[in-house]
Amino acid sequence: MGLTESIVQFDAVRKRYGSGPWVLDGISLAVAPGDFITLIGPSGCGKSTVLKLVSGLNPASEGTLTVLGTTPRQARDRQAFIFQDATLLPWHTAAGNTELPLRLRGVAAADRRAKAREMLDLVGLDKVSGYYPRQLSGGMKMRVSIARALTLEPQLLLLDEPFGALDEMTRNRLNEELLTIRERSRFTAMFVTHSVSEAVFLSNRILVMAAYPGRFHAEVKVDFSYPRRADLREQPDFQAKVTEVSRLLHAVEDPGK
Repeated sequence: MGLTESIVQFDAVRKRYGSGPWVLDGISLAVAPGDFITLIGPSGCGKSTVLKLVSGLNPASEGTLTVLGTTPRQARDRQAFIFQDATLLPWHTAAGNTELPLRLRGVAAADRRAKAREMLDLVGLDKVSGYYPRQLSGGMKMRVSIARALTLEPQLLLLDEPFGALDEMTRNRLNEELLTIRERSRFTAMFVTHSVSEAVFLSNRILVMAAYPGRFHAEVKVDFSYPRRADLREQPDFQAKVTEVSRLLHAVEDPGK
């Protein structure tokens, strides 16, 4: 795949379950290498469904979807999915959970342990690698989940509200850490959130979705340069961008206004 080709390409994609109503209708999108795209919109607009189509967990009903130059299923080994729940196995330590994808792929024990150590160090958890999930905070568990995904060295990282259950201070800190990790472990990202501030802080492109059926209502470009630091949130330009996205979001939540 050439450097100028899309990482993800949706062309007039529609999705329904059985004979039910359309969940997604007319989705067209090109995700460029290095993009950090965030999907935001009201509940029921199909944000998570978009990620599931990209991951190959669900097939599209109509239209064309290519991921990393092939079908979503064939691209699975070059992408990783992080869910809102860290989904750690309670009987494994942080290191054991981080190693798990490599173990499932048959990677030798020494190699997977070395990679797990590297990724836990990357997310700042090298000192708690022997802790079990019950001994970790919510933010730590999510960092283990991120480390686990990064062991696969994904070209594409899908994140479905990974910080949604965390308090605002922890969420903000993990947003900053995620972008720091991205500077060292380059990946293209598709991210789902309900937080406008989070979307603006992380993304270079924000897609506001409308519901019933799910569709793209508007795209907002976010031109702040990377790397981004915590003080960006205090800048007037940042607040103006939050207001712009919020207005678009209110328009799809209350279309009559």
